[in-house]
Amino acid sequence: MPTPADYLALAHAETDGPVLQRLAQCPYPFVWQALATNPHTPHVALLELSKARDSVWNDNKLLRLLAEHPGADHIVLRAVLDAVAAKLDEDERPYAAVLALAARTELEADEVRRLGTHRGASARLRRLLALHLSSRI
Repeated sequence: MPTPADYLALAHAETDGPVLQRLAQCPYPFVWQALATNPHTPHVALLELSKARDSVWNDNKLLRLLAEHPGADHIVLRAVLDAVAAKLDEDERPYAAVLALAARTELEADEVRRLGTHRGASARLRRLLALHLSSRI
């Protein structure tokens, strides 16, 4: 019977897409985060992870990691953007994920800029968001 440590080791080292996709269904947020850092994790698994929820801290970290994932396509990034918007509406502060999304040219600047209009967006976040979006190449 695999232990949580076995799942974590597999999430870090595995390169087989179907195995990584199955791992996305495990109940451990530290495995989700490991999958979000594994460059071999397929976009289908990343999309599934964008809906995973555990706690405020773990969710915000996962959303940031997904926003930074090199294999995240427009569909995944859009799902992360929607999840971040929902978190902001719940007065949570996924600010690192917002700024990571601002760096992704796969999303339109206006799509990301709208995150600053949500209830949980602070004035500082809006300033940083504008700065990050203005520095896009």
